[in-house]
This record gives sequence, structure tokens and C-alpha cells, in this order.
Amino acid sequence: MSTIVGTNIEVTNIKFDSDTTSMIISNAGQVTVQGEGTATTNLQQGLCKQWIHFNGFGTIAIVGSFNTTSITDNGTGDYQVTIANDMANDDYSVSGTMCYDSTGTSSAARQGPAVNEHAVGSYQVYTGSNTTSQDDAAVINMQTMGDLA
Repeated sequence: MSTIVGTNIEVTNIKFDSDTTSMIISNAGQVTVQGEGTATTNLQQGLCKQWIHFNGFGTIAIVGSFNTTSITDNGTGDYQVTIANDMANDDYSVSGTMCYDSTGTSSAARQGPAVNEHAVGSYQVYTGSNTTSQDDAAVINMQTMGDLA
């Protein structure tokens, strides 16, 4: 076994090899890891690029977030999430969950969240009841997957 110690190590590619290649870091910063069996995964493609957990009742507030600049309350059950580092295009995926009652005591069926307006730097979130009306939600969680600009 060899050990290399230094302040800076410059290489073209880093490759861990133990009978089979399990991880490669290219000189372009691409990280490829071996998954189950022989399948490999590009690590950057599988990372969540933006997420937010916010309170949608009354005065809205971000509880926790990553790569999020702000949220805007556009009205009942209508929020805009602004992404800090833009997405590469408007073809990214947003998924999420919501809870009408932050105490967890409400079992009423709810719709949403729905996202149907994507821009490279923001997206709209709609929450509603089990009817066709929009309604504020106490806990809203959203995650974004796709390519950053």
C-alpha cells in the first residue's frame, strides 16, 4: 500500500481500481460511481439541485433550504420559489409534499402541491383542498432535480 502526502496533487483522472472500477473522477470534475451490478451513475445528475421547506400559512417563512433565494406569497395557495443558482433550462423536475396542518392532527384529503410554471430561476407552487379551490398549507417541501446553468 502506498501513501501520497502533499498540498496539491495534479492528475488528469483519479481512478480507484480493485478488480473492477468503482469510482472515477475525471479532469472535468465528472464523478462516476458504480451502482448495483455493473450499472454506473453520474453523481452530478443524481443530486438534488435545490430544496425548500417552508410555512405557507399567514406570514410565510423558510424553515430550511438549499440553493433558494426567496419565496413569495402570490395569494391563497400560490407561492413562487426563487432559485439562487439558475437551472440550465426550464425542463427540470420539481416534486414535493405538503401538509395542511403542521400539528399533524388533520386527516382531511388535500391536493398538491402542483408545479406547472417553470423558469430557469424560479417555479410556482400551488396547494389546495380536495376540491378545486386553492388553499394555504402549513408545511410545504419541494425538491428540484435537473442541470444547473
